[in-house]
Amino acid sequence: MLSEKYRCAVIISRAPIIQFGLGAIMAQSFCEYEIIYCTTPEEVTLSLLQHANVIIVDLTNDLRQARSACKKYYSVMMQSIDIHWVFIVPLPIYPLAVELLLRSESTLLSSMEPVDGIINAVRSGNRRAEIISRSLLSGNPYDEEEASPPALSLTYSERQVLRLLGKGWGINQIASMLKKSNKTVSAQKNSAMRRLTLRSNAELYAWINSSDGAKILNLNPTYGEDRQWKKADQEDTLPLLSDAP
Repeated sequence: MLSEKYRCAVIISRAPIIQFGLGAIMAQSFCEYEIIYCTTPEEVTLSLLQHANVIIVDLTNDLRQARSACKKYYSVMMQSIDIHWVFIVPLPIYPLAVELLLRSESTLLSSMEPVDGIINAVRSGNRRAEIISRSLLSGNPYDEEEASPPALSLTYSERQVLRLLGKGWGINQIASMLKKSNKTVSAQKNSAMRRLTLRSNAELYAWINSSDGAKILNLNPTYGEDRQWKKADQEDTLPLLSDAP
């Protein structure tokens, strides 16, 4: 039974040792939290969502069913907007996590995140300015192996945001049209810039207006492509999951 005296933190992991480790971090640094342990998203009931303040999800054991796991967590997230979600994400499913789990109330951390990073994420809550940790971004293999990563590595959401920017839309307009927060749209824009190794807005707009950028983003489409993008612009990001890397 959940106590009314404490705040509630839910830890979800299939690995008992990770549950124990995350629980120890919470117990040592956030003694005011009551800790509830789950192994799957199906165990997160509506009653638990009503009491939870933060939910920490370990995705390191979901590599083989990453898409299914992310879709399930997305579905659970939609049932409450007041909870801070902290996802511990291994690099192979980082693009999918950005596509499905990156929202104004969520934080993405690396599976190699130092303890201080986890503590700071929980302490900052869902008002955290940096919702993708530097440890996760710096661990992106594209940053180390290629000076100019392939543009096709962009997720659907990132390409959608860049295309709308290229058409003259502002962050506020994009957020309103896509039914996302300004924070999420800005994060997807910044994530795309890091993938493309672009360091400023000037470089971003130069790439968008380049022949490669226009081709990747379909900014100079044929009639058929234009119809496809107009349809995509009117949809949320979920229906086109197959477009995610």
